[in-house]
Amino acid sequence: MPIDDLDRRLLSLLRANGREPVASLAARLGVTRTTVSKRLERLLSTGVIVGFSVRVHDPADHAAVRAVTMVAVEGRDAREVVSGLRGIPEIAALHTTNGRWDLVAEISCDSLARLDAVLGVIRTLDGVRDSETSILLSSASV
Repeated sequence: MPIDDLDRRLLSLLRANGREPVASLAARLGVTRTTVSKRLERLLSTGVIVGFSVRVHDPADHAAVRAVTMVAVEGRDAREVVSGLRGIPEIAALHTTNGRWDLVAEISCDSLARLDAVLGVIRTLDGVRDSETSILLSSASV
């Protein structure tokens, strides 16, 4: 299903506030409420929008040290490395990727010392050839 400029603008507004009323969305987009309603129905029925969620502000999250670690795997089979990474509770998400790095791990720890320990575990896993970590300083809404 092709997505046009109006769909993109609608999706952008919904990313900022998934609870914004249809009347408000229509006014901001310069179209009728019926147009917005039909677009929403189509985007939902075709699977472009898979659901709505709530973002929660957790004050404890500010104390956490978050990082992204890129991992290069020796050889072609990353299954053993993925299995080892899944056993590390501080890894919040794990992604395969292309390019120089084979895997990307999202890490959340309570301190820099704990992050350092987690990185030490990652570097010693069998099959890990190289890694590079970036500490996340802030997050921007999309």
